[in-house]
Amino acid sequence: MPFRLKNAGATYQRLVNKIFKEQIGRTMEVYVDDMLVKAPKRGDHFKNLADAFSLLCQYHMKLNPSKCTFGVSSGRFLGYLVTQRGIEAHPSQIKAILEMKSPSTMKEIQSLMGRAAALNRFLSKSTDKCRPFFKALKNGQKDKWDEECEVAFQMSNSAVSSALIREQLGA
Repeated sequence: MPFRLKNAGATYQRLVNKIFKEQIGRTMEVYVDDMLVKAPKRGDHFKNLADAFSLLCQYHMKLNPSKCTFGVSSGRFLGYLVTQRGIEAHPSQIKAILEMKSPSTMKEIQSLMGRAAALNRFLSKSTDKCRPFFKALKNGQKDKWDEECEVAFQMSNSAVSSALIREQLGA
C-alpha cells in the first residue's frame, strides 16, 4: 500500500464500490467493511446473497464468518437499526442521550452534540432544539451551560422519548 496504510480505507472502499457497482442501492449497501444484502422477500434474499458471494469469489475476497449474520429481518448497520420498516435509531443511541446528566463542561456539551447529531434524522427541527448548545460551545465563557441550555436539554430529551415511543409502537 503506498503511503503506508493511510489510504487503506479509501482504497478498500473504492474496491468494494467497483465490485458491487451493480448491487449497491438495489440489493446491497456497502460501507468500508460493513456489507448489507437486502431483499423485500425471503426468496429474493437467497438469490441476492448468492450474487454477492459469487462476486466475492470472483475477486478472491473473504469474509470473517464470526462477523457475519444471515437471514435476519433486522439488525445494526452503521450504528442504526435497519428493519423492514426502514432505518431507525438504535435503542442504545436513544438510551445514551436519555441517561445523560446535564452537561457542565465543554467536553460534555460536545458529547451531547455528537449524540444529538446521530439522531437528528429522526427528530423534527433538531438543529433548532440544539441551537443553545451551539451557542454555549461558541461562546468561550466559563459558565457555558445556562438556563436556556437546560430548557433545551430537557426539551430535546422529551423529543427523544417521544421518538422512542413512536418507534416502539411502529408509527
